[in-house]
Amino acid sequence: MTIRDLDIGFIGGGNMAQAIIGGLLRAGLPATRLTVAEPDAARRGQLAQLAAGIRTSTANTAVAAAADVLVLAVKPQVMPAVLAELAGQRRPAGQLLLSVAAGVPLATLAGALGPGTALVRVMPNQPALVGAGMSVLVAAAGVSASQRALALEMLQTTGRALWLEDESLMDAVTAVSGSGPAYFYLLMELMEDSATRLGLPAGIARSLVRQTAMGAACSAADESQDLAALRATVTSPGGTTAAAVAVMEQAGIRDTVSRALTAARDRGAELGRSKR
Repeated sequence: MTIRDLDIGFIGGGNMAQAIIGGLLRAGLPATRLTVAEPDAARRGQLAQLAAGIRTSTANTAVAAAADVLVLAVKPQVMPAVLAELAGQRRPAGQLLLSVAAGVPLATLAGALGPGTALVRVMPNQPALVGAGMSVLVAAAGVSASQRALALEMLQTTGRALWLEDESLMDAVTAVSGSGPAYFYLLMELMEDSATRLGLPAGIARSLVRQTAMGAACSAADESQDLAALRATVTSPGGTTAAAVAVMEQAGIRDTVSRALTAARDRGAELGRSKR
């Protein structure tokens, strides 16, 4: 069985739900197999425009009752209310439930939905919206091999996806890939600003920075290549790149990045404890 054979329901129709739905549609899932519970009328309209045949609803329980795979795509602060609504509800036997809510542990989901629920926790990231996401999945003990395969297949429609076996590392995942796009956007933003102060027209600066970032990412996509070695290929001794890198190193960029990711991980752990 593949995702094309399943009825897939979403509770929440925001950006991440729409990213996964877009991936599923590109993978060939018929739109008529998709149902989304979303309270906001404007967002229901957006969902309906993704493809003819997508069904929308305001009733979480109705969507949950008909889904072979149920995706909880709500904000973490909304999750307690959703779980309370679903607790004790009769749902299809063997239903696979995926949660993309950051910081909500499997134990919290199982405590509300029952220990026999097949649960997978997912940390996607924002580039999933353009099919270039990085998703990390961790499964509860009762998830079968075939269910794991389905979950992976679903998230691979939005980019890359991989399994993590130790849920305690999900806060580190959040710090690196979940929050990570913002770090790169910040660096690009600073480079654009500096480029204009060097006299480049804004449009030229924008193109230079964004194409350079995309090219560097494409070069680094070959994971057999060491990043320091790649950097060295651009950094001639005594040259312009070396001058720039020296300023960054003198400013403590390595320590800054380490402290930033540690702060993100610790904040994720703190938020997770508040949701238990």
